[in-house]
Amino acid sequence: MTEDDVLAAEFERHRMHLRAVAYRMLGSMSEAEDAVQESWLRLSRAGDAGIGNLGGWLTTVVARVALDMLRTRRSRREDYPGDWAPAPLVTEPDAAQSPEQQALLADAVGLALLVVLETLSPPERLAFVLHDMFAVPFDEIAPIVERTPAATRQLASRARRRVRGAAPQPDADLATQRKLVDAFLDASRGGDFDALVALLDPHVVLRTQVAGRARPPVVEAEPVARAMFSYRRFVRFGRPAIVNGAAGIAVGRPGAEPAVVIGFTMAGGLIGAVDVVVDQQRLGALLADA
Repeated sequence: MTEDDVLAAEFERHRMHLRAVAYRMLGSMSEAEDAVQESWLRLSRAGDAGIGNLGGWLTTVVARVALDMLRTRRSRREDYPGDWAPAPLVTEPDAAQSPEQQALLADAVGLALLVVLETLSPPERLAFVLHDMFAVPFDEIAPIVERTPAATRQLASRARRRVRGAAPQPDADLATQRKLVDAFLDASRGGDFDALVALLDPHVVLRTQVAGRARPPVVEAEPVARAMFSYRRFVRFGRPAIVNGAAGIAVGRPGAEPAVVIGFTMAGGLIGAVDVVVDQQRLGALLADA
C-alpha cells in the first residue's frame, strides 16, 4: 500500500464518528457529508506527519468546518429567512435496511433535539455537541470557538439548559412508540378530539417549522390537539415511519421525499412533544394532486 492508501484507510476508520459529529452540528446529512469530505481534503493536503492523535485532529477539523457552515447559513438566513429546517432521517418501519442505512440511523438524534439545537448560536451548538455528546474537553474546544475554557464551559452550560427544557429523553421502546403513533393517526383521521387529548401529556409542546421558519410553539394538551386537528387535511396522507430512530409520521407519496415529517418525543407512555417539519413546496404539490 502507498502512503496515500494508508492515510485513506486511517480516515475511513474515523468516518462514521466524523459524520456523527457533523450531523449533530448541522442537522443535515448531505451537509454533514460535505463537512466530512472537506476534512478528508484537508488531511490529504496536510498528511499525517506530526499528528499524534489523528481522531482528535479530524474531530477538530470537521468541527471547524461545520462551525463555518453554520455561520454562513445564519448570515444567509438574515437576508433570506426561511430557507432551512432540520433534515430528518426517515425510513420505513419494517423495511430491510442496508449497512449504509443502518449507519445513518446510528448517526441519528431525535428530531426534537435537532429543532432545539437550531435555536442555539453556532458557538453554543459546537460547545454542547462536542462536550456533552462526544466528551471533548473544554480546553480542546476553546480554540475552535475562540474563547477561554471557562467561557466555553459557559457556552455549553447555556445550551444544556435550553436542551433539557425543550428536548426531554424519550421512551426507548420502539414498539410502544409505534402504538402511540398509530393511535395518534387513528384519532386525527377520525376526528376524535378526546382520544387525541388522551394520548398527550398535559404539558405537551408542539413545535412547527414551515420552510425553515419556526412558528410560535403551542403548549398543553387541548391546544395542541386543536392545532393538530388543523393539519387533518394532510395527515390523511401520513404513514408510520422511523424518524431519526424514533417512531414518527411521514406525509407524502410512498417512495417520494416526504412533504411533512412529524417527530414525537414520548415519555411515560404519553406524547410529550410533537415536532413538525413542513416542506411547503412539496406539500402544495401533494394537496394539489389529491
